[in-house]
Order: sequence, then structure tokens, then C-alpha cells
Amino acid sequence: MVKEKPVLLIVDDNKSYIDRLIEMMKENGNPNTVIAANDYAGAIKQIAKRKPGIILLDMNMPGKSGIEVLRFVREGGWNCKVVMVTNHSNASYRKLCMDAGADYFLDKSRDFGQLPSLIEKLNE
Repeated sequence: MVKEKPVLLIVDDNKSYIDRLIEMMKENGNPNTVIAANDYAGAIKQIAKRKPGIILLDMNMPGKSGIEVLRFVREGGWNCKVVMVTNHSNASYRKLCMDAGADYFLDKSRDFGQLPSLIEKLNE
């Protein structure tokens, strides 16, 4: 019996980043169903509707931040892995995200190429 891969939610306000990431995932043969949201409200809606197993989450978005989405996920008891992917990768942001319950914290530009292998690992 083949284990079904979790739904992957990408939350980022930069549509070209989302498109680039989805394309990279396809090129690497990623088996996940990929959905996207570009703000807090969209993320919350997708989490409730699709129950993703993996969330790639940007920190800075219009309205409420990715950290607020992370808090919603953890306080709501959603069973998923959260990977913060941000351009604000200094130590204080890393600590804030990890303390709020992030599973991973990556620099959006420096660590972008690591995402397919990390998602493959999270699929196991």
C-alpha cells in the first residue's frame, strides 16, 4: 500500500515566488498536492479546508504576519510541519519562529534550493 503524501500549502504574498517554487517541485518529481495562499485569511481558509501536512510559510505578508499563521496552527492543534521561509533570517527572527513552534527556519534566497529535499524528508 502506497502512503499518500500530505497536502503542501505555500503561503507567500509574492506570486512569482510561489510559481517558481511549484515549478521547481514539479521538476524534482514532487508527489504532493500543492495549494497556495497569499495572506493570513487565505492561509487560514486553506488550512481549515485542506488540512495540509506541510506548510511553507513566509513571515512578512500584508495584514497579519506568517508568525500569526504559525500561532494559529499551533494553538489550533493542527498536525502539520511548518517551515518558515523568509528574507528576514537573522537570529532574533529565527528564535521568535522556533519559539512559536516552527519546525524549520530557512532563508528564502540562500536556502531555496534545499526545499525539494526538505519536503521529500517531511514526506517520509
